[in-house]
Amino acid sequence: MSNKRTNIYFDTEFTGLHQKTTLISIGLVSECGKTFYAEFTDYDQSQVDDWIKDNVISNLTLDVQSNIANNDNWRLLGDTRQIKEGLQVWLSQFSSVRMVSDLPCFDWVLFCNIFGHAFNIPPNVYYIPLDIVGLFEAKGIDNDISREEFALNDSHGLGGSKKHNALWDAYVIRECYKKLTS
Repeated sequence: MSNKRTNIYFDTEFTGLHQKTTLISIGLVSECGKTFYAEFTDYDQSQVDDWIKDNVISNLTLDVQSNIANNDNWRLLGDTRQIKEGLQVWLSQFSSVRMVSDLPCFDWVLFCNIFGHAFNIPPNVYYIPLDIVGLFEAKGIDNDISREEFALNDSHGLGGSKKHNALWDAYVIRECYKKLTS
């Protein structure tokens, strides 16, 4: 294996923009298209407002029968401990990983919290994530642009929109990154 870092594009959905927020789902897509998608059963349901119900909970897709685990595509419904264990196994297939998110101020902290804290993340995961907001800024592109409109068209084969589904948003982040860095 080479020392080159593999970019893993990721997104999270959570119970609100506040300090005690809890994860609802996480989606990760590697450069080569391998995916990890998990939905948490232990998020704080008392924090769920109507917007979260209508825009996040309504986009959840898993039930216990949909759990699969192989190197290419993982789907996992479980509590934080189960998702942590699955995520560690999935990430271990890459020798060195750099995480890339849209605006990781929440996503990165919540990702690290899955493992307890930032010093407990898997050793192959680089501790400094990248964000595409900085790339938009560097390219002189309005940060408020619709990510889907910017990056997606029929040539990407993703089709449709599932905004606020963490795996869909991770795909969109990957396509934005590719376009911004090509």
